[in-house]
Parts: sequence; C-alpha cells; structure tokens
Amino acid sequence: MFKVAPLSSGYMLMSMFGFVASLVVIIPYNKPWGFAFAFIFTLMFIASIISMTHAPSLDTLEIKFNKKRK
Repeated sequence: MFKVAPLSSGYMLMSMFGFVASLVVIIPYNKPWGFAFAFIFTLMFIASIISMTHAPSLDTLEIKFNKKRK
C-alpha cells in the first residue's frame, strides 16, 4: 500500500486556475504548449482529488514541530 500526502486546498485551486488559463490563454497562441500545460494541471488536479479522498486527516498524523531555541 502507498502513503498519500495531504495536499493543501491552494494546490487544488492552482490546478483549476492553471487548467483554465491554459485553455483560454495559451492554446490559442501555441497548441503544443497549451496542451502540455493543460495536461500537467490535470495531473495536479487528479493528485489533489486522490489526496482529498485517501490521505489521513491531520488529527491522525503524528507531526512533531521542532521548537526553535533562543
């Protein structure tokens, strides 16, 4: 089984904005680059969906924060 890292909501938001920007701005000028960017942002969105459904909640994660010494 694989471990899934929890991703932030900003990651999902940027993938959606990037996909729309790729379709609207880049594809009319350069189709190969627009398709490449749209593909990458689609992969980012799929990763955020997987993270949202399969990642453990923050309460169950054992995160230890190092305190800075003065």
